[in-house]
Amino acid sequence: MNKKYKYYDIPELDSLVKLIDYGRTKGQNRTVFYTNEDDSRPISFIEFSDMVRYLGTFLLSKGYRNSHIGILSENSFKWCLSYFGITNSSNVVVPLDRNEIDIEINKLIKFSDCEAIFYSSKCKKLIEGIKDIELFELDKMDEYLEIGKKLIEEGNNEFENINIDKDDLAAIVFTSGTTGDKKGVMLSHYNLVSDAVYTCRNVYAQNTQLLLPLHHTFSWASGLLAVFLYCVDAHISTDLKRILKDLKDNKPQNISVVPMMVEMIYKNILNNIKIQKKEKQFNTMLYISNFLMKLGIDLRRKIFKEIHDSFGGNLEIIICGGAALDSDIEKALYDIGFTVISGYGITECSPVVAVNRNKDFRFGSVGRILGCNEVKIDEPDEKGIGEILVSGSNVMKGYYKDEKSTKEVFDGKWFKTGDYGYIEDDYLFITGRKKNLIVLANGENVSAEEIEMKLMKLEYVKEVLVYEQDNKIVAELYLDDKITKETLDEDIEKYNRSVPLYKNISYIKIRDIPFEKTTTMKIKRG
Repeated sequence: MNKKYKYYDIPELDSLVKLIDYGRTKGQNRTVFYTNEDDSRPISFIEFSDMVRYLGTFLLSKGYRNSHIGILSENSFKWCLSYFGITNSSNVVVPLDRNEIDIEINKLIKFSDCEAIFYSSKCKKLIEGIKDIELFELDKMDEYLEIGKKLIEEGNNEFENINIDKDDLAAIVFTSGTTGDKKGVMLSHYNLVSDAVYTCRNVYAQNTQLLLPLHHTFSWASGLLAVFLYCVDAHISTDLKRILKDLKDNKPQNISVVPMMVEMIYKNILNNIKIQKKEKQFNTMLYISNFLMKLGIDLRRKIFKEIHDSFGGNLEIIICGGAALDSDIEKALYDIGFTVISGYGITECSPVVAVNRNKDFRFGSVGRILGCNEVKIDEPDEKGIGEILVSGSNVMKGYYKDEKSTKEVFDGKWFKTGDYGYIEDDYLFITGRKKNLIVLANGENVSAEEIEMKLMKLEYVKEVLVYEQDNKIVAELYLDDKITKETLDEDIEKYNRSVPLYKNISYIKIRDIPFEKTTTMKIKRG
C-alpha cells in the first residue's frame, strides 16, 4: 500500500463471517438495514447478525453444508439476509437474474448444481417447472428464522462450530453477458471481503441507497458489504423506476450506479432547468460558484440547493462503475456539488480493481489501483495503451466447470481483463473493451466506446451503439423524437470534421425503440 495517500481505518478481514461479526461489534444497536416491505422498520447490526445465525442454523438443520443455493428475487431486505445466511453457513450463494426468461434460469440453476432456491412471490412463475430442488419462499422467512432460533435455544450450536477458510468458495456469479456469453465466476470469501475492505479504505461513505440489482457484484463491494465496514445504514430500492422517490424519501449520502444512470441524472437536471426556463440564471450561478471555488470558497450545495433537494438534499457522492463515464459529465456534476467517484472493476475481480477517492481524484480516470491487487498494462502501444492485467487477493478462483475458459484468461498469475487502458501518474484510465475494438482494413484501431461517449454529449441522443460493418463505422442511435434530420446530419458532420478520417462515421441507423439491456443498464452488444 502506498503510504503517501491517506487510507480510512478499515481492518483486515478474510471471510463474510468475520465481516458480519465486525459489523455486530462496532455497529451494535445502530441501524444497518431498513426492511422495504409495507411494515418497513429499522434492523440493527446485532439483530441482523442474529438473523443470519438463525437462518444459517435452519439451513444446516436441513442438511445443507457446502451446498449451492440460489436467490431469485427483486432487491429486498430478505435478499440480503438470504445472501449472508447461505454464505455464513458454509454454503455457496448463486445469485440469479430475475429478468431472465424461465428457460435460461432453469439452465443456470442446473449448470450451477443448485440444491435449493430462495425465491420471491414475484418470481414464482420462473421456477414453476423446476424439479428435485427445494424451494424456500422469501415470504416465509420469519418461519425459517423462528425454526433456527428455537434450535439454538435448544442447544444446537452447528452454526457456531462452522469453520470457514478464507479460500472457501462463497459465490458463483454469472457474468452479465452483454454479448450473450455467460460464465459462472467462482469467488471465495477472501476474494469478496478483501476487495470490499480495500474499496472502503479508499472511499469514505455514509448512509446509502442500494439501487443496483443485488445479483451483481458491484452492488456488493460498494453497498451490501460496505455497510458492515462503515457501520452505516442502507435503504434498499426494489424498483429502478422509483429511484428519484427513494432518494427524496431516504436522503442517502451516497449511491452506486452505472454510467448510463449518471448520464440520466445529469440530463434530467439540465432538462428541468430548461423546462423552468432558468438556463440564464443557472449559468450565472455556475459562473459565481466556479469563481468562488478558485478562491477556496465552496458554496456549491447552497447555491444549487434546489437541485440537491430534488435528490433528497444529502447526496454528496455518486460512485460509478461498470463502464467508462464521460469526464465532462463528471466535471459538470462536480461544479454543482456532486462528487462522482469513478472506479473500474470486473466480476472476475470481485469486482473493484481501482477507484478514485473523495478528495483525490482525476476526471476521466477510474482512480488509483487498490492495495489488494496489482495491475500491469500488457504490450502497451506508443501511447501506453494495452490490455489491463490484474493479480491479487480479489481475483477469482476460476470459471465454474470450465477449465478451458479459465486457462484462456490467465497468463500465469495475471488475469486478462479484456479491457484496454493505460496508467498515468498512478491513475488508471480505461479506453475500451478489447472485444469492442474496431479493427479496420487499413490497420487502424478504433475504440467504439470513445465514439459512443462523444455522441452521447448530444442532448437528444438517448442511447448509442457503434460498430463496424463492411469496413465502415456505423452509429446506431435511439433519439429524442423532437430532433430533426437536418440537426442530426449537421452534428455528425461536425463530429467527422473533428476527428481523423479513419474515425469518421460512415452510416447512421435510427432506432424506434431502446436497445435491449442487461440489468445493470448496459446495452447488449452483438
